[in-house]
Amino acid sequence: MNKNEIYTVDITDMNNLGMGVCRIDGIVTFVNGAVVGDTAEIKIIKCQKGYSIARTEKIIRSSEMRETEHVCQKTSSCGGCVYGLIKYEHELEIKRNQVLFEMKKAGLDMKVEPVFSTGKTSRYRNKAQYPVSSDKNGKLISGFYARNTHRVVECDDCLLEPKLFSDILKSAVYKLNSLGLSAYDEESGKGLLRHIYLRQGQKTGEVLLCFVINGKSIPNEKRIAEDLAEEFPQIKSIFINVNREKTNVINGKEYRLIFGKETINDILCENIISISPDSFYQVNRDCAEELYKKAITLLDLKEGESLLDLYCGAGTITLAASRITSLKRIIGVEIVPAAIENAKRNAEMNKIDNVDFICGDAGDIEKIMRDKNISLDAVILDPPRKGCSEETLKYLVKASPKKISYVSCSPDTLARDVAFLLKNGYTADTVYPFDMFPRTGHVESVVCLSRE
Repeated sequence: MNKNEIYTVDITDMNNLGMGVCRIDGIVTFVNGAVVGDTAEIKIIKCQKGYSIARTEKIIRSSEMRETEHVCQKTSSCGGCVYGLIKYEHELEIKRNQVLFEMKKAGLDMKVEPVFSTGKTSRYRNKAQYPVSSDKNGKLISGFYARNTHRVVECDDCLLEPKLFSDILKSAVYKLNSLGLSAYDEESGKGLLRHIYLRQGQKTGEVLLCFVINGKSIPNEKRIAEDLAEEFPQIKSIFINVNREKTNVINGKEYRLIFGKETINDILCENIISISPDSFYQVNRDCAEELYKKAITLLDLKEGESLLDLYCGAGTITLAASRITSLKRIIGVEIVPAAIENAKRNAEMNKIDNVDFICGDAGDIEKIMRDKNISLDAVILDPPRKGCSEETLKYLVKASPKKISYVSCSPDTLARDVAFLLKNGYTADTVYPFDMFPRTGHVESVVCLSRE
């Protein structure tokens, strides 16, 4: 097989990047623009040891799984909606099989339930981070990175996000262009504007806007902020974030408020949630509400018991547990100080007094629990994509809570961590997937583990 060769193939599978999969002379080939069930003419664009990559030149016979309506025109170039070319019911089945595959790969014989969905596949995101670049005339442009690159693809309106976001983005870029601002260049480390970042409280409608810059300030920044807030009354907070590091990390550590209030609010599981620029908050509020209810009710908590919410963020699960149950004590632990301050403020706003929030690393959880003299009946885990550290898992085995509800955005690290807990005295038999990120390759899951 050589680059630029043309083949006619049957697409037999899809991967979690949304690429069709076929075999040519026994070699696995990943095909951009093809979906399972297609017969297509493809062109080889890259040959690697053991696999190749191709693009679709022509669809000879279209799959019944291929989406024919509401297809975003940027699907082929933007790296976001990897499942934008297939019908939604098939996307849910692919995601279920993805979770099932990771469980089996880890040696786990577990039932995987059908993927829960709210049924909403567009306009569900409450957060967007837009990279900024320059066009050939030196003007600022903003959108999304093309797949596997840092080349910015302009996007007039992303179908996953509120229409309001694209309107604010276009107006902000127009106003910043009038100042003659430069875009940050990753290679040279020069230029000012790096990203434009938006969040929204979906129940309240409140919007937070943040400019990420490679410098101290934006010229006339307060006037720009006031103009944007006047044009879009939904904007309640505008920040400058300073990131001078030569890094792919989007936000720096320094935030400076230039308009409005320090946080915006949303409502989740009947609680008012205060959201700062750097606090974790699920991007799909409606699905998150159902996910949290499931994670909590699976624990079957009894009145007077205690609960540890590890990786608690702004306290959304902690406060939901307080609302849903009659627990004696709930402890939330999170490493980000601003998130803990948000969590404390959230508890105060909602008049919830049986929760405590502690700023600390999940890897140091044994010391934290010992210093606070806390015993555990149950634990909720909601770690980042990399999963739990071995130190955290070993402590949980040692502390021996009766039940652990594990929430994960990564099926492979979930399977790894569940396998560890099953080898150390816990049992579990079912995974409950949730489609928190429709049209993308990601899937959230919950597993409840019980002590034998």
